[in-house]
Amino acid sequence: MARMLSLTVNGSQLSTDTDEDRPLLDVLREDFQLTGTKYGCGEGECGACTVIVDDQAINSCLYLAAEIDGRNLTTIEGLAAADGTLHPIQRSFVENGGIQCGFCSPGMILSAKALMDKIPNASEDEIKEAIAGNLYRCTGYVQIIDSIKAVSGHGDDEPHVVAFKSDEGDRGE
Repeated sequence: MARMLSLTVNGSQLSTDTDEDRPLLDVLREDFQLTGTKYGCGEGECGACTVIVDDQAINSCLYLAAEIDGRNLTTIEGLAAADGTLHPIQRSFVENGGIQCGFCSPGMILSAKALMDKIPNASEDEIKEAIAGNLYRCTGYVQIIDSIKAVSGHGDDEPHVVAFKSDEGDRGE
């Protein structure tokens, strides 16, 4: 059954006429063209579709459109400042090697933001618990945890090195 839904997305009032049983993920990507939220598994297992609804990280593939009416939602597109300045969590992921291909990154970053909003000085165990619903395909979790720890004030002075560039140049092999 179609219904007019109104919500706040990344600080802007938006509305759409959509079926109540449609996944929020589809509303975001198709109706609002917010494609930073990714379709991963469609079953709430991977976290690629994570967004923040009323300060809570949720899987938008499982969240029905009817549940979003009147709510406040943040997607990855809403984190950076209007001038393009990255949010501290985004910047930390870049600086600490927590980003690779970018497919899973939006969900992981939003899970981290939801945690930091609730527990600004989160411990490593709290970080691990907060990101437990997010699968990361390209990097290991060390760089991700380092990225979040750096924002929480528990980071090391130096990020863990997971790759390096040789100064020896091409050996012609």
